[in-house]
Amino acid sequence: MKDTNCIFCKIAAGDIPSKTIYEDEQFRVIMDISPATKGHALILPKEHYANLYEIPEEVAADAMKLAKKLAKKMKDNLECDGFNLVQNNGEVAGQTVFHFHMHLIPRYKNDGNENKICWNHLELSDSELEEIHQKLIK
Repeated sequence: MKDTNCIFCKIAAGDIPSKTIYEDEQFRVIMDISPATKGHALILPKEHYANLYEIPEEVAADAMKLAKKLAKKMKDNLECDGFNLVQNNGEVAGQTVFHFHMHLIPRYKNDGNENKICWNHLELSDSELEEIHQKLIK
């Protein structure tokens, strides 16, 4: 299903021009128009899923397989030094377009993004860790 109000649905369908680097029946992969680094791309499913919670497992698995294939291609062709694969869910996590997508971000030494993907580390007590552990193993 497609969402007629979703910009990523329109891009994935080819209704809005993009710098496409890969396309198949399930996905369109485009260059990010506001890239973090040279080669930053987005994997867009052609069907609309708002986030990871909605995407079918088989489509999510195919997206990860595609990410691996493209990461290898980027490493070989762009000669990047590392790689980030980012997928945000929910506004609090940084999601701004509510159509599942994965960021493929080649990383280069001295690319100016040393703090681009970061978080503060929590200090949790053993009892807090155990409480969280118990909630997650239910």
